[in-house]
Amino acid sequence: MNAITRRRSSESAPRKQEAPDSLPFRAVPHNLEAEQALLGAILINNEAHDRVSSFLEPGHFYDPLHQQIYETAATLIGAGKQATPITLKTFFANTEATQDGLTVPQYLGRLAANATTIINARDYGRTIYDLATRRQLIVVGEEMVNVAYDSPVDFPPKQQIEEAEMKLFALAETGKYGQGFATFSSALATAIEMANSAYQRDGGLSGIATALRALDSKLGGLQASDLLILAGRPSMGKTALATNLAFNIARARARSLQQRPELGPDDISHDGAVVGFFSLEMSAEQLATRIISEQAGIPSEKIRRGLINEDEFKRLVDTSREMANLPLFIDQTGGISIAQLAARARRLKRQHGLGLIVVDYLQLLSGSSRRASEGRVQEVSEITTGLKALAKELNAPILALSQLSRAVENREDKRPQLADLRESGSIEQDADVVMFVFREEYYVERTKPAEGTAEFNDWMAKMQAVSGRAEVIIGKQRHGPVGTVNLQFDANVTRFSDLAHDAYIPQRTE
Repeated sequence: MNAITRRRSSESAPRKQEAPDSLPFRAVPHNLEAEQALLGAILINNEAHDRVSSFLEPGHFYDPLHQQIYETAATLIGAGKQATPITLKTFFANTEATQDGLTVPQYLGRLAANATTIINARDYGRTIYDLATRRQLIVVGEEMVNVAYDSPVDFPPKQQIEEAEMKLFALAETGKYGQGFATFSSALATAIEMANSAYQRDGGLSGIATALRALDSKLGGLQASDLLILAGRPSMGKTALATNLAFNIARARARSLQQRPELGPDDISHDGAVVGFFSLEMSAEQLATRIISEQAGIPSEKIRRGLINEDEFKRLVDTSREMANLPLFIDQTGGISIAQLAARARRLKRQHGLGLIVVDYLQLLSGSSRRASEGRVQEVSEITTGLKALAKELNAPILALSQLSRAVENREDKRPQLADLRESGSIEQDADVVMFVFREEYYVERTKPAEGTAEFNDWMAKMQAVSGRAEVIIGKQRHGPVGTVNLQFDANVTRFSDLAHDAYIPQRTE
């Protein structure tokens, strides 16, 4: 048999499979030496615990005994007591011996004896934390692989990607959200920090200022983790008001970053916020045209038809240059689900930061297929619950626009009420704030009588009284008053602003 024949015979012969025992075994990432070094440092000097307690938890340790030691030491230190091998040994009197045959009290003594310094305590803690994160990544990855292999019919790949992204985001944000119970003292510290940031902001507001003083005075700004519903009948201007607020807030953040660079981009004392605008009805170009029209003071009809003169074009260019660097991001995908919206919002927060989400509008979102099969009311309930949960998760306000039922048109007083919210009572239930946009001018204009009649003169007087005015009716607010805010509305450029008489007038003192 020549060499070629032998080679072919060897290639065609079945390969001998390796025995399972000979396959390489990969241990999950861990570092017992780093865990021992950190615990020893804590036992000889409890100050080491202060250097890692802000980010390191018992579950981050790989060894179960190390988890118990760290948790017990933390409990003693938190109670103002000393954590030493002597004070800890009473808690481990009945614990099984270690693999080396040492009792736990003996093991504690060895940890303390081998520790030399606490200088590297934070580095040891970071190593333990990072390895724990890697182990969690392995779990997420294994779940993704197993689900992809199983490929259930009712679980399409797109949904798996969204769920995997949600798990990865939750892992990336560990330490910020979902920490379970918080002590009242930590909640108090957060409240004081919020008050301090409000004091340092130009508007003196605890929330994000909208640049509409009358609205801010009622709401205290847009509060973090709040779900705000802005509802109205068609042509009332709810989209216009939403774009006004989005632009004002994004511009305030851009100016604050430019004027106060020493604070850093993530400092909570900055004015404004990064805005994510989900435009489910209008394209990004249409939305941009509307915003340019509002800010340049040029009707959007003239911009679309090219009916602008040289001065207006120059004003348009200057305005667009100012707007180019605004932290305002637009997603124009129509018909997305609440899960897709949440995934994209999380991604935006990871990449650019996120301080406000605007959804135009709520009824164009879809829920899960299961809820959709149960009816539109259940689907909308899932959407509003999901938006509220997302607002809390991202610690950012969500402003969602909503339609109203036609019941408004059948009443003599067209001002909307909470009962007019369309399709589900969950909108009112889940929302922290419910606002309605109402322009009486729209209805009065459509009752125009024949000219030259007495009714026409009365109509003219009424039109003059309501022309250029809009009302934002706050029908619900969990942490503030309800009532009506009067605003100026320029219909030509769809821009809302404060009324002149709403300016601050000092009270006269005796």
